[in-house]
Amino acid sequence: MRIAVPRETAAREQRVALVPESCKKLIQAGYQVAVEAGAGNAAGAPDSAYEAAGGTVEADPARLLGSADLVLKVGPPALSDSGRDEPGWLQPGAIFVASLMPLRNLPAVRALAERRVTAFSTDAIPRTTRAQAMDTLSSMANIAGYKGVLLAAAQLPKYFPMLMTAAGMVRPARVFVVGAAVAGLQAIATARRLGAHVVATDVRPEVKEQIESVGAKYVGIELTQEASAGGGYAKELSEEDKAQQRTLLAEQVAQADVVITTALIGGVFAPRLVTAEMVRSMRPGAILVDLAADGGGNCELSRPGETVSVGGVTLMAPLNLAATVPADASLLFSRNLTAFVQAFTKDKAFQLDFTDDIQQGALITHGGEVKHGRTREALAKEAA
Repeated sequence: MRIAVPRETAAREQRVALVPESCKKLIQAGYQVAVEAGAGNAAGAPDSAYEAAGGTVEADPARLLGSADLVLKVGPPALSDSGRDEPGWLQPGAIFVASLMPLRNLPAVRALAERRVTAFSTDAIPRTTRAQAMDTLSSMANIAGYKGVLLAAAQLPKYFPMLMTAAGMVRPARVFVVGAAVAGLQAIATARRLGAHVVATDVRPEVKEQIESVGAKYVGIELTQEASAGGGYAKELSEEDKAQQRTLLAEQVAQADVVITTALIGGVFAPRLVTAEMVRSMRPGAILVDLAADGGGNCELSRPGETVSVGGVTLMAPLNLAATVPADASLLFSRNLTAFVQAFTKDKAFQLDFTDDIQQGALITHGGEVKHGRTREALAKEAA
């Protein structure tokens, strides 16, 4: 069975889906691996490293994808309007594995279905113990939480740690983290390692112990309805709970030197939590880093992909932060994909098994149809 790894062409993308370490493992499992020329350069994986691992390098992307049984990619396929018709180059029946984010990339899903490609989205893999090694969403969120705090520390016009100097004491920066899933917990841990005083909140009260275990003070509200959607995700709050949450956020945001927001509903869409009024209540020189920018942003004033200033407060809304750490991000992403492929490898080939809970959860398209329920509903709504 032939695996193809095309080059990522999306803006700001520097990762590669398979690093030489994983290439070698899959070849040992019986696969042939071909990588598009230059695919790993930005991640520190030159063509020669793939060849040394036993893979081949292909200069023609259409030929590469056209000969593939299984395609591994970081993001959704490039469409014809970009100059690369990746779905059109695939052979019907091919298997495509990537972080598709299907609800954000409906045209790509439609193109894969029309080509009769079997597509799995790793961000839809169930968050179970068995699937942890395949969870690209968590791997990349971990990097985003780390890098987001570093961006804030570099921009903040004061120290993060408390310092005792000959000129007197410098108080630590106060960091407020909104959301305590993977990105939020890593943001807390990183801010604490830098010496900041950290306060954090999450609509799921069960994460209080996790917040405290990484060194932050937990603040929260008494919910009238359950806020957990399962699988480590939060769901949208009731109107009554939203009002309580706004009051809590307003109090904490006004006191913070740095606010890091990480909240996503279902791991995909960002609820608007920080209002323009809250931003205007922040101290001059304060920083807000909106790590939910890929999902639209948690702050009303955020502009995804941009850094703006509002009344002396800097709002940063970086996109795809994981791609700014391409070496380690590619290594982790590659290991996630390799774990997924190896879990379903039998007789040197990837076996489809839609009775398996992991394949069932991650399946987006198959046999010319969109199989993922929420994506199918979104496409129907779009067409209406």
